[in-house]
Amino acid sequence: MNTDTAHAKEPLSPSKRRLEARAALNLTQAAEARIAELMSRAPEGTVGVKLSTPRRGCSGLAYSVDYVAEAKPFDEKIETPGGTFFVDAGSILYLIGSRMDWREDDFTAGFVFENPNAKGMCGCGESFTV
Repeated sequence: MNTDTAHAKEPLSPSKRRLEARAALNLTQAAEARIAELMSRAPEGTVGVKLSTPRRGCSGLAYSVDYVAEAKPFDEKIETPGGTFFVDAGSILYLIGSRMDWREDDFTAGFVFENPNAKGMCGCGESFTV
């Protein structure tokens, strides 16, 4: 008979048990600055700016950034220096690991997304598919 007993595993400390929460999406400094600008002129009652991916366009999904008057319980909440940024709960799976930037040049200005989940885009660049 083996007298060695199986060593019980020592329980992990709370800090080791808990994984550090990471945002579903990373914002560049330019995107954060644009959110701050939007929040500085937001309508009364606005609690933040929200990114969602509604179904539209030739490829199926599009990026939409809008003001929101209330926080939804399952939306991802990202605190930025200029205000709160939300990611729609139903869109998070399409956006995990993405990077959101704000770019301006002589002809256009807008949020630009680097999304590793996008498998294709329509010709005009307005929508994407996962």
